[in-house]
Amino acid sequence: MAIDGPAGAGKSTLARRIADKLGFVYVDTGAMYRSVALWALRNGTALSDMHRLEQLAREAHIEFAAQSRTVLLNGEDVTEAIRAAEVGEAASKVSAIPSVRRVLVARQREMAETCSVVMEGRDIGTVVFPDATIKFYLDARPEIRAGRRMEELAAAGAPVSGIDVVESLRARDERDRTRAASPLMQAPDAVYLDTSSLGIEEVEALMLKTIRERTSNGKEAAR
Repeated sequence: MAIDGPAGAGKSTLARRIADKLGFVYVDTGAMYRSVALWALRNGTALSDMHRLEQLAREAHIEFAAQSRTVLLNGEDVTEAIRAAEVGEAASKVSAIPSVRRVLVARQREMAETCSVVMEGRDIGTVVFPDATIKFYLDARPEIRAGRRMEELAAAGAPVSGIDVVESLRARDERDRTRAASPLMQAPDAVYLDTSSLGIEEVEALMLKTIRERTSNGKEAAR
């Protein structure tokens, strides 16, 4: 199952909930790019060094612990570390590098070969799994998405500036939608859901309804 959309649209929360309901494996592809970005920041790799960043992507051993939000990078739990604002900014730049995307897209496809997954990101329904049985594109108004991001940062104890968050989100949207490799866009056959005025439970109910309609029992593979 593919779930795409911009930052703050609710992809991660809903993907986890749907995966739990269906008994599928949840894969946060953004965490993969964040993990590579974190490694690059830690070892001083310039975000303009495309060759070295591709090497890091190839060498990174990224795992998602079953039935949890834990992300492991080379055996280390980096679940919290990759959510730092500076890592998110770096990940947005790293993810725009075609060679890095090729490496990680191949990893993502490998993950889905062994089990049924709910995979979320920005190019899942268009590039990673264009033939997925079920695709969703989640969206929300920019001010709503910025507000959600501010709440996430505040909950994590990070400094919050409304102006900085809005500008960061605007810049990230621009990079995601205009990059040459796998730009953010809605797949033609994806179900569009605007989450601006809907609660998590309401969006989840709409998604599960679609899944039931498109599968015999909601349990068959829905890459």
